[in-house]
Amino acid sequence: MTKAMVLVFLAAAAPEPRRHADIPYASEHKRQVLDIYTPAKRQNLPVVFWIHGGGWQTGDKTDVHIKPRVFCERGFVFVSTNYRLLPHVTMDVLIRDVAKSLAWVHKNIGRYGGDPDRIFVMGHSAGAQLAALLCVDHRYIKEQGVPVSILKGCVPVDGDTYDLPAIIMTAELRQMVHGLPLPKFGHRVKFGNDPQKHIEFSAVTHVAKGKGIPPFLILHVAGHPDTTAQARRLANVLKKAEIPVTVFAARETTHRKLNADLGLPEDPATKQLFRFLDPLVGKEGK
Repeated sequence: MTKAMVLVFLAAAAPEPRRHADIPYASEHKRQVLDIYTPAKRQNLPVVFWIHGGGWQTGDKTDVHIKPRVFCERGFVFVSTNYRLLPHVTMDVLIRDVAKSLAWVHKNIGRYGGDPDRIFVMGHSAGAQLAALLCVDHRYIKEQGVPVSILKGCVPVDGDTYDLPAIIMTAELRQMVHGLPLPKFGHRVKFGNDPQKHIEFSAVTHVAKGKGIPPFLILHVAGHPDTTAQARRLANVLKKAEIPVTVFAARETTHRKLNADLGLPEDPATKQLFRFLDPLVGKEGK
């Protein structure tokens, strides 16, 4: 069955989830809004909190492909958030936007049929870095009064920035070896051009045993050296801290395709995703 055929089948199989669009979670900027997708029957459902990618410079909460439909069909409320972007704000402000959005969801999602105490944080690319950081460096959500216990799982998708010093060194060495100029707005500059900030914004820095860090499923493209190395790096740190973690290397795909296909019934990464989620929401064996 082709992807187009699958989409036609999904469209015929179930009604579209209801979209509650452009809900403000803060008032400083027009990008501080989120969308909520709810199934027809909704009460006390687990929540997926999705963070879009785009290099922290572009992207939008509507870049969700078939995820809202698939998650709603499986009994989740799906939330997709916007946040302010570089270079208009600094990285710490950007991260705090996402934390404010998560705090709004925790406080208000019950009105949309979601369980405020069962939230799964996910994101693609830049959103993967943000998802991982929020789930291990709890300062950002604690500033917003969000208890760590609500975080039930984290799924970063093909991120390359869980260890910023490592990716900066790798990328810059690659350029220098080939006699190429350094990027004018690469990771070094995006994250503040300060080595200490690079450490602070790295998820691996903040992993520790006994903090209440939730289980992780790290998805990445098997053929990409940077996202593969970063996935393994984060997984090793989580394992050392005795935090449950699964790494899945998706084959015959790309950075964009892995994200776009997430939700298709025959997609290997999707199958792994729900093998990860089902036991955490009490669906194991059903």
